[in-house]
Amino acid sequence: MNTQDRFITVPETTLPGGIVVPSFQVGQFACTQGEDGKAAVSETDAPWVRINYHAAIKACEASGYKLITERQWLAIAYNAAMQDANWTKGKVGDGKLFRGLRKGNVGSAQPGNCQPEDAKERRWLTLSNGERICDLNGNVWQWVFDDVQGDEQGLPSIIESDSISLTTAPYPSMEKGMGWRPDSRRDWSGGALVRGGAWRSGSDAGAFGLGSGWPGHGSGDVGFRCTK
Repeated sequence: MNTQDRFITVPETTLPGGIVVPSFQVGQFACTQGEDGKAAVSETDAPWVRINYHAAIKACEASGYKLITERQWLAIAYNAAMQDANWTKGKVGDGKLFRGLRKGNVGSAQPGNCQPEDAKERRWLTLSNGERICDLNGNVWQWVFDDVQGDEQGLPSIIESDSISLTTAPYPSMEKGMGWRPDSRRDWSGGALVRGGAWRSGSDAGAFGLGSGWPGHGSGDVGFRCTK
């Protein structure tokens, strides 16, 4: 565990329907690969990509952390969505929830200190306790351990239409900056969850953006995030 890694505290959050997600700490940025080859949380290095789901879990554990879970991701996204500061018109539900790098103005996942040329690509979201998190809403898709409907490896099969994975977002898919997610029951057997969106995802990107990737395949636009 690196004492220089950048973590923030997410407050206890109650999701719609009453599920309580206890307070936890999460990397302020998507993980990078440190000089020692281990997962690190740094503002100045680009996200660690081309790493598959299983390797991302091991990379987090090798650094003394855990891969972010589905409940934890939803807690961050929902908490952020309830804050006026994260909406384009300064009030919850007015305008769109801020989305980060997504318009293809860059050619790869960028480090946390990269300042977007387009002011509409706002990378930072603020939580109810004043903590700020980068790239939950774009720049790089991130592997998520599914602790809602996943198996012991965190891999989903059927996502039902009433799953919190689909119902937690306050607005429908592709509306008000939510990003894309399935709008009905989905069979993602054999896949692993990815969330957030990448620098070239366009309107699919958003804090509630949800997709699926092959867990054994690494891609240049998929990274991961640690918790502790």
